Amino acid sequence: MDEIKCLDDVKEYQRHKCRRNAFMISGSAVGLVAVFFVMLTVGNYDLSVGEVFGILFGSISDDTGEYVLKDVRIPRLLCAILVGAALSTSGLSMQSLFKNPMASPSVLGISSGAAFGAALAMAFGAGSVLGSFAIPGMAFLFCFITMGAVYMIARTKYGLASVTLLLAGIAMGAFFSGLVSLMQYIVRDDVLASIVYWTMGSFNNCGWTSFRLAVIPIIAGILIFLFSTRELNIVSAGEDQASNMGVNVKRLRIVIIVATSLAVGGSVAISGVIGFVGLIVPHIFRMIVGPNHAVLMPICVFGGGIFMVVMDTVAKSAFDIILPVGVLTSLIGAPFFIYIMRARKKELWG
Repeated sequence: MDEIKCLDDVKEYQRHKCRRNAFMISGSAVGLVAVFFVMLTVGNYDLSVGEVFGILFGSISDDTGEYVLKDVRIPRLLCAILVGAALSTSGLSMQSLFKNPMASPSVLGISSGAAFGAALAMAFGAGSVLGSFAIPGMAFLFCFITMGAVYMIARTKYGLASVTLLLAGIAMGAFFSGLVSLMQYIVRDDVLASIVYWTMGSFNNCGWTSFRLAVIPIIAGILIFLFSTRELNIVSAGEDQASNMGVNVKRLRIVIIVATSLAVGGSVAISGVIGFVGLIVPHIFRMIVGPNHAVLMPICVFGGGIFMVVMDTVAKSAFDIILPVGVLTSLIGAPFFIYIMRARKKELWG
């Protein structure tokens, strides 16, 4: 009877855990929808929640309000959700794959590489040849180049050391940042303004065109992350254990690198460099829901969207000027980076 009781207890615990996980995921999704509609009311043109629903469903006639909602705020918030989800899931995947709590697209130089690709397209007029796909195309290309270079530099015959990966990422990020600065020095003033915008990170120029440009690569990258949660759970315990359990670690690395390049490239293509989101969001939700990627990954999708929407709204509404959201996330992220470095130094140097 005791054995049956213990087995029943285990089953009940598993059912409770499944219900809790489902509640957390659905709760984060509902939270994102709620935040989205609330933030539609915030801006220079005052709208209440009732007016927002009235305009959207046609019960209120307001041409100005309709333009503000449908052509300005909705596409901007959707772009913020895409970017937040892309950067947070990219950061989570990289931290798990490389077993480094400080890994993120910005820390490992991927964002800087993508920004250089976009700046290259702007500076040398590639847009006249490739049209609207020039900037995102170059951003994607240099995402792959940067991630591949960081991986090759950090890889040794003894394996992939966390500290070597981190240092290689910082070095590549500094290198591409230097190239972007060089381009800012030599380009025309009109191009300079565009490059500066890209390096600061902002959703000010995001509309429906930007959303359509980024949605496919970002969604593709996020779907790859979601379908890789089982492998990420296993590889987080160690590469040797993962290999013994049938996980092709080399293949998984390539898959995650491709997915990260798609997600980060799409993000940088429409918003420029927004740092530290991939560092902050995964750690916050890992402390709340634990390390299970089957739960953590979808929550990071919704939570990353919430975080970015809130940050963008604060950046555009809480100050006398419209502050680039990348500046705000950096001001928050840098102290968080220091905290992670100090609090988890054993994992960093493992």
